Amino acid sequence: MRCDVLAVGTELLLGQIVDTNSSWLGENLAMHGVDSLSQVKVGDNIGRITGHLRRMLGEADAVIMCGGLGPTHDDLTREAIADVMGVELHLDEDVADVIRHLFSSRNRTMPENNLRQAMVPEGATIIPQTRGTAPGLICPVTIETDAGPVERVVYAVPGVPHEMREMFERAILPDLQQRSGEQWTIASRTLRTWGESESGLNERLDHIIDELEEEGNPTLAFLASGWEGLKVRLTGRAPDEDSASALLAPWEERIRGVLGDQVFGVDSDTMESVVLDLLRSRGWTLGLAESVTGGLVSGRLTGVAGASEVMKGAVVSYASEVKFGVLDVTEGPVVTEEAAIEMAEGVRKVLGADVGLALTGVAGPSEQDGMRPGTLFAAVVLPEGEPDRVRSAHLRLPGDREMMRQLSVISALDLLRKRLLES
Repeated sequence: MRCDVLAVGTELLLGQIVDTNSSWLGENLAMHGVDSLSQVKVGDNIGRITGHLRRMLGEADAVIMCGGLGPTHDDLTREAIADVMGVELHLDEDVADVIRHLFSSRNRTMPENNLRQAMVPEGATIIPQTRGTAPGLICPVTIETDAGPVERVVYAVPGVPHEMREMFERAILPDLQQRSGEQWTIASRTLRTWGESESGLNERLDHIIDELEEEGNPTLAFLASGWEGLKVRLTGRAPDEDSASALLAPWEERIRGVLGDQVFGVDSDTMESVVLDLLRSRGWTLGLAESVTGGLVSGRLTGVAGASEVMKGAVVSYASEVKFGVLDVTEGPVVTEEAAIEMAEGVRKVLGADVGLALTGVAGPSEQDGMRPGTLFAAVVLPEGEPDRVRSAHLRLPGDREMMRQLSVISALDLLRKRLLES
C-alpha cells in the first residue's frame, strides 16, 4: 500500500509555517508498514491543487491532503477533491449542526462562511471533528489507467497538527489497513553516537551496509543532529512488534561491535541523560564551570527530569576575573588545558561537588590567547582518591560561533561519560 502526502497552503511555500505535518505522517505511515514515496507542498490555487492531486493518484493508492479545509475563500481542498472525483459539493446538515452548536456553546455568533466547512463532495465519508470545526473526509476516487479504471482514495484532514494527528490515528490508519488487507509493524532502533564524522562512520560500517542492501530488510540510515549526536538508525519491517525487534537485534549488536564506546545511547537517550545516570549510579554529584558555552551545558543537564539529584550547580565564569577570583585559576591565559583543569578542580571545591567539569575555549569570531575560533579545552576532575582523577581534552570544532558552542556541549559531556565508564 502506498500513501503519499499533499500539503496545501501558500503559507507553507512562503516559509511562514513549517510543514511538520508531512514529516509526522511520513514517520507514522512507515511505522505501520505503509509506503510513502512522495510529499508535495502546493499553494492555494485550485488548478495547481487539482493538477498535483491527479498526478499523485496516478502513482499512489492513496493521498492524504493536509490543510485547505478552513472557512475562507482560499480554503480550496474540498473543491479540488470534488473536481478530481467528478462530483458536486453538497451541504451536510449534520456537520452544519455540529458547527452551529460549537459556536453557540461558546456564546459566539457563527459567521455564515463557516458553513463552507460543512460542504462535502458527493460520495465522501465524513471523519467527525472532535477538536475543531472542520471535519475530515474519506473520498473514493476512480481514475483511468492504461489497464482500465482503478480505485484510489483521498483523505482530507485539517492543517492544525493536533487535529490532523487525531484523525489519522482514529480514522485514516484503520481505513488504510482495511484497504490494504495487511498489517505490518515497522520498528526502528536508533544508536546515538559521538566522536566521528558521518562519512567516517559510513566508511567503518561499509561492510554491514553492503550486507543490509543485499537483504533489503532492515535498512540503515545516518542522521547528523548537532549536539544531539550522530544517529545511526536501523529500521525493519515485520508482521508484529516482537518479530521486528528480533530482526533488528543481531544487526544492532554487529554495529555496536564496530563502533564500541562511540555509541553513547539508544532511541530517546541523550548525552546529558546518560551522563546523569552514570553519575547517579556512582552516587556522585557534579559541579560545572563554563566559559565558552556560557551556561549551555548546565541548561542541557537541568532540562532532564531528576537532574537535581546529581547537579550541584554551575559557575558561568565568562570573564577571566571570575576564573581567577572564584575558581582560583592561576592568573594568565585562560584558553589553555591547564586553565580548564584548574576550573574543574575549582568548581568542584566551590560547590562541594564530587566531580568537576569545565569548558574554556574560543567561539569566535576573533582569536583569544593565541587560539583560533573553534578551540575547546575541556577537563574532568573526579573525587579525591580516585585513580587518574584528572582527564582533559583539546579539540578543534567546526562551524560558526553557535555551532561551535553547541558541539562543545556534547564534546565535554562525552569526555565526562567516557571517564565515568572507566571508573
